[in-house]
Amino acid sequence: MTTTVPGAFNPSAGQPASAGTGLSDRLDALDRLVELGDGRIDPGLLKETAELVARAGERLRLSGEHTVVTFAGGTGSGKSSLFNAICGLELSPVGLRRPMTSRAHACVWGLDGAGPLLDWLDVDKRYRYARASALDGGSGKAGPGGRPRPDGSLQGLVLLDLPDHDSIRAVHRAEVDRFVTIADLLVWVVDPQKYADASLHRDYIVPFAGHAAVTLIVLNQVDRLEPGEVKDCVADLRRLLEAEGLSNPRIVPTSTVADGGTDEIRDLLIETVGARRASTERLSADLGALADRFAGYRGEAQPPAAIDERRINTLVDALTDAAGAPAVAEVMESAYEMRAAEYVGWPVARTAARLRTDPLRKMRLTELRDELRGAFTGPVGAQQGDVDNALQGVTDDVTADLPEPWARSVRAAGRVNAADLPEALGVSLRKALPTFNQVPRWWWMIKTWQYLLVLVTLLGLLWTALLVTYGVLDIASAPVGLLGDAGLIPYVLVLSASTFGMGALTASACRNAVALSSAKHGERMEEHMRDRVSTVAREKVADPVSAELEVYARFRTAVSATRSA
Repeated sequence: MTTTVPGAFNPSAGQPASAGTGLSDRLDALDRLVELGDGRIDPGLLKETAELVARAGERLRLSGEHTVVTFAGGTGSGKSSLFNAICGLELSPVGLRRPMTSRAHACVWGLDGAGPLLDWLDVDKRYRYARASALDGGSGKAGPGGRPRPDGSLQGLVLLDLPDHDSIRAVHRAEVDRFVTIADLLVWVVDPQKYADASLHRDYIVPFAGHAAVTLIVLNQVDRLEPGEVKDCVADLRRLLEAEGLSNPRIVPTSTVADGGTDEIRDLLIETVGARRASTERLSADLGALADRFAGYRGEAQPPAAIDERRINTLVDALTDAAGAPAVAEVMESAYEMRAAEYVGWPVARTAARLRTDPLRKMRLTELRDELRGAFTGPVGAQQGDVDNALQGVTDDVTADLPEPWARSVRAAGRVNAADLPEALGVSLRKALPTFNQVPRWWWMIKTWQYLLVLVTLLGLLWTALLVTYGVLDIASAPVGLLGDAGLIPYVLVLSASTFGMGALTASACRNAVALSSAKHGERMEEHMRDRVSTVAREKVADPVSAELEVYARFRTAVSATRSA
């Protein structure tokens, strides 16, 4: 008995002519997703994906001329009887005692190339059976559309009879679970009494709802129903399957005792085997299911390529402050002024200062640069807390539209070098300190001029003393007239006072010039240190973030590639 039901399975219906086109490219993209998502997204999903890629690679390397079809079902569904009816021989045990099938039984039409495939399926060699073309059951009866079914039309079929999925033995359920993940075509055999079995729908129908194209529901034992009841039963089963997400479910009524009761399922198997597309369609369905899960990790918005300059500048400013660069620049400005005083100051005033305690001398200005360099040889250059505060919010803009796992990974990339930043900042500032033994040329000119004025002043004082000795006190006769003329004393004193005052005025004017110059020197110093800090910020923060965003961009591209046909 053969009953035609609307929506019955058709291996060609709704399938594109190029169902396997681009499968290798999609698998390559899936493999890239595993690599790019490592450590960033759900490890369980990545593990499943890696297993699928490996399994798909193995299946594609094996015989493409064979189609693996599984008969699976619950206790008493009659799948073993249906298996035997298709094979035309009593290959799988049938009886009242349950379960009868403890290991998968395989019947193969066409052994050439099937051995490695059966080994990969891990079918026990004791349960492998071969069917020759003369025994394949081809009877010459008309198939769909009036086409005759020639002998050997099942050539390439690997038909598996699985243990009961509802067996009380865990090993049986594990056997079913293994085969339903690798079969090219899933055939679920149900009976009118138990087609709504909760375990079947919960454990297999719902999880594989997206595999409608490679799933066939066989309503067996319809000989127990009246003709009108068959249609009602099929309609109820269809409603249940559609409610569980199986789109346009393919349902075939069968009977192993009624005349012609297995013709429709046999014809569908003939078409499936002849099409040679079931294996790629199954892999495509598996791939599509995983691609849908990866889609949740792919944001719709195009991500930025890097942290914007505004955020970078804010970060550099914060790290510059955290490293104490402004304070260093201020110290360097003061050091510049003190260093200049050694050259352009009035020597008389410096000599007088040496006669009293001078805290400036204790600073050992000639060693100041080495002391400042030593202050930035380690983490002392910047405190970890200040660095952590500087890193707050630096990635907010770039993570705003990213899925949370990727936003989290980008934020982590921005802080990956947080522990190294204090030392890196200290080293950069140490290298930025200037060389102290470089003296501006005009300092030497002023120093020479000042000592010349000191010399003139001292000579004027000496001349005055000689005039007093020879011209006023008349102690002895002056050797020359210029030393004995007391009338010259006012003029010589005015000259000495003038040179002394000129030296003091020169020192005062130079102090003003040095103050202006030191301010510019401090600004240049701070800008130089900021440039150094900017380099560190880009290497330690911005570059890792950009690299992570690049990984995310490649991930988005790979997700799109897995979803394209």
